[in-house]
Amino acid sequence: MSAPGWPWSHPPHPAPDQNTTATADRPPHSKGGRADALLHLKVSAASDSIAVGGNTDGSAIGTGNTVYNIHEEHTHHTTSPSGEVLWPVEVGPVPALATAFQPRSALRRHIDAARARTTTVVLTQVLSGGGGVGKTQLAAACAADALTDSVDLVVWVTATELQQVITQYAQAAARIHLPGASGKDPQSDARTLLDWLATTDRRWLVVLDDITDPAEITPWWPTSRTGTGHVLATTRLKDARLTGGNRTRIDVDVYTPEEAVAYLTLRLGHDRTAHLLDDQAPALVQALGHLPLALSHAAAYMVNEDLTCTQYLAHFRRTRLEHALPDTADAEGYGREITATLLLALEAIDRDSRGLLARSVLHLTVLLEPAGHPRAFWTASAALTHVTPHPDTSQAQATPDQIHTVLRLLDRYALITYDQRAEPRAVRVHALAARAVRESLTADEFARAARAAADALLEVWPEVDQVQPDLGAVLRANTDALADHAPDILWDPVGHLVLFRAGVSLRDTGLVAPAITYWQAMATASRERLGEDHSDTVSARASLAVLYRQAGRTGEAIELLERVVADSERLLGEDHPSAVRARANLAVSYWQAGRTGEAIELLERVVADREQLLGEDHPSTVRARANLAVSYRAAGRTGEAIVIEERVVANREQLLGEDHPDTLLARANLAVSYGQAGRTGEAIVIGERVVADRERLLGEDHPDTVTARANLAVSYGQAGRTRDAIELLERAVADRERLLGKDHPDTLLARANLAGSYWQAGRTGEAMELMERAVADRERLLGEDHPDTVIARQVLLQWRTPDNSNIR
Repeated sequence: MSAPGWPWSHPPHPAPDQNTTATADRPPHSKGGRADALLHLKVSAASDSIAVGGNTDGSAIGTGNTVYNIHEEHTHHTTSPSGEVLWPVEVGPVPALATAFQPRSALRRHIDAARARTTTVVLTQVLSGGGGVGKTQLAAACAADALTDSVDLVVWVTATELQQVITQYAQAAARIHLPGASGKDPQSDARTLLDWLATTDRRWLVVLDDITDPAEITPWWPTSRTGTGHVLATTRLKDARLTGGNRTRIDVDVYTPEEAVAYLTLRLGHDRTAHLLDDQAPALVQALGHLPLALSHAAAYMVNEDLTCTQYLAHFRRTRLEHALPDTADAEGYGREITATLLLALEAIDRDSRGLLARSVLHLTVLLEPAGHPRAFWTASAALTHVTPHPDTSQAQATPDQIHTVLRLLDRYALITYDQRAEPRAVRVHALAARAVRESLTADEFARAARAAADALLEVWPEVDQVQPDLGAVLRANTDALADHAPDILWDPVGHLVLFRAGVSLRDTGLVAPAITYWQAMATASRERLGEDHSDTVSARASLAVLYRQAGRTGEAIELLERVVADSERLLGEDHPSAVRARANLAVSYWQAGRTGEAIELLERVVADREQLLGEDHPSTVRARANLAVSYRAAGRTGEAIVIEERVVANREQLLGEDHPDTLLARANLAVSYGQAGRTGEAIVIGERVVADRERLLGEDHPDTVTARANLAVSYGQAGRTRDAIELLERAVADRERLLGKDHPDTLLARANLAGSYWQAGRTGEAMELMERAVADRERLLGEDHPDTVIARQVLLQWRTPDNSNIR
């Protein structure tokens, strides 16, 4: 016998509003008409839509159906052409060795000895040391040797952010044509590579360069059960988590005196300037602290300026730097010698005709993430205006082509690394060099550069960065670095919009826990700097509440949003767009808590307010209407919901395009309503299209894709395709437990629907067990009176009652 009303699907969960207007007292942050756009962007941090940017959910047990929308960072790859793999394969690329690279034989012997002592079949070495000591170059030498030593696969990964690791693994899987690596889901492809590495007889080396977060990398260490592969890693951290799993750490220090002199000799000889080498070479390398980075800068300066070791050493020793670099500048323990060397290189650049422009470019670069920023940053008007020598005159603004030549100049002087193959981290700078330049800036130079960098990051940020996840991750990392360097500037006079855009981007990746941490910090910072009643503080609280709701923390979301509504109405008035938005977000949380009547009452008011204030076809009005349709469906008013949702689909296809995430979400909601109305065939057609589109655009593991599959399973169940429904729902339960946790409301809904499918298939024992768990979990997490809890209890009672006549 089937359960009453089964199968069930939940309506889409409330999602943040992406298109809203700013508070009236918000001053613009940029010139040239961008103020409205930036303000428009900022307030999107607090949004109200069930249908846009909310939690993922596919099916549910209850009176309505839900589609949640949690974004996850992902990357798309094109599958390699079919054909035989030509071994060896290099994925990276492996960095080229520096001119006059020193083999560092003693260190290599330590590495070989560590491998000999290791009892595991795979050696993961962590080459640990401070910046500028040559860790990456040593790893590159090992990788280069591997390629000439019959190793079949070498994968070089920049490991500063987890997404970069996943992306590079996925690229490697595609390059060697691994079965199952579709190119659509980077995380799945990356796992496919790890599985292959663990069992293959082919020899392989994976290099994880510059690990910054041991916890993030833990699940992604490659292993080899056949003993044919190994891993090298570089990091500045000395963290016990990096030496777990029988990994061996090799400490990388500065050059020995002999290696330092050998480097200088070979480097000068390579440029046919051996005449610059004299008997002061040992004294020079000692003064430079035998630091590879310092030697690199010194040699380049000597070559460019035709200075002998004696002349350079004298110049080095008489250079006074106290006015630019106080004693407190040496917190890293490198000594001031490297800073002096860096500034000498800047002096040489100053004598170039592009010197002034080069310094300005460097001033922006050193405020960003050392691991790299995209070349697109230098197409932003804010960046180009800032570096123009005299922007307030009739002088033409610097062009991207001019910046390209300047970046090449800075690369030649070893002040940065400029490699467009490394996009979106094409422009990199050593952290120590960046710090030295930052500390040489005057307070005014620093403040102007920080504001320009923030404006430029915001300017190049794509409107929807889920489809460019690598770029989004890099932009967030650069915003974090800038905020660390210039926290006071980015909160003067109010929070810069790039801080809010980074938070929206993090939320849209679907990484709810990190996003909650970010917005908690934003709310605290705004309250401490601007006060409890400032619009930025209220906006940050609203964004935090949206994330609480997405995390299933509905009670906390409601409590915080009721405060936001009261604050917005008191400070701005009941008809202000921010107050309307706050009520919309609160309505969505009411709906999630099962308070459907209150949700409908608020949303009908929001729709009316937005139609009056913004017009019937404004995106925010459309969003409010979509949320109202979800609430109508939850209340059993399915016909009204369908009328609204058909209109929403048409609006979004016209305004946003066929493939926009909001358009896909609108179709998904319509399919759920069709299913609830008994129009199962139409629901399946739309549902299958939504699944295909989301797998193509977002990847198979994105929460929205998981939701689409779960909703499609509900439609299959309604059509009697029970086996297909079970297959999709078992996958949905596993995916949600992994992505959202075992106690998330979405996970509970998927389990309840799976129980219904088991019952429909005659697997009554499994169905009863799952439904009993569903009832217990819902009573514990949602409360005994929540509609979903009540319905789950009714279903369980019916299944236990031989005579169903008493079940109403």
